[in-house]
Amino acid sequence: MRSVVIIPARYASSRYPGKPLVPLLGKPMILWVAELSARAVGVEHVYVATDDGRIADVVEMAGFQSVMTSCEALTGTDRLAQAAKNIEADIYINVQGDEPLADPSDIIKVRNSKLAAMDMIINGFSRVSDGEDPNSVNIPKVITNERDELVYMSRVALPGFKDVKCAPSYYKKQVCIYAFTREELNIFHGFGRKSELERAEDIEILRFLELGSTVKMVETRPGSLAVDVPADVAKVEALLNKFVKSYK
Repeated sequence: MRSVVIIPARYASSRYPGKPLVPLLGKPMILWVAELSARAVGVEHVYVATDDGRIADVVEMAGFQSVMTSCEALTGTDRLAQAAKNIEADIYINVQGDEPLADPSDIIKVRNSKLAAMDMIINGFSRVSDGEDPNSVNIPKVITNERDELVYMSRVALPGFKDVKCAPSYYKKQVCIYAFTREELNIFHGFGRKSELERAEDIEILRFLELGSTVKMVETRPGSLAVDVPADVAKVEALLNKFVKSYK
């Protein structure tokens, strides 16, 4: 079975325009993500789905494949669905273009989880670290049942509690590595709009709950940090510096 990574990357981000091309330690962020994805599945199985020629030029000059998609894609997963129409594969892995600290072994873990449960959507999660604020709206918090199936995901700190003695000992956060089949992507895209909860929370995985899909959450390595806003760049660069030195 062929597995591919498709990295959705749009230029006109509402919170951070041009984000895929922001330099991290002198290299565009999209290339960090493409390179770590290639370590997981091989460079020939990595694609960048974009609506902007500037992004396509950068990834192609670095030896990666690009797929042009519509400017009207509602979410990264909709963009993935558009790209998948032109890419033959059995499993489509979405690695978000703002996750330059994603661990290649976690991409493999998500793929293997999908192979073991082809009837489920697969998504990653990790624990919110001590240095992160669970009340931050930039961190989607994950609620699962005891089978690690997604119950809900929110920008607010969940689960809630009535008595401080019952407060959770830790929070879970989404890690934006997903795995789908083409049929699942087509059903998601065919919904034709953001669901009400998806629109309110701005979390696209919630659309699958409206569709009645089971979303299996797979725990990944802690320490992942996405670039959501310009203030995140310095924190991500500091961590990248450590990883670069460990590879040498």
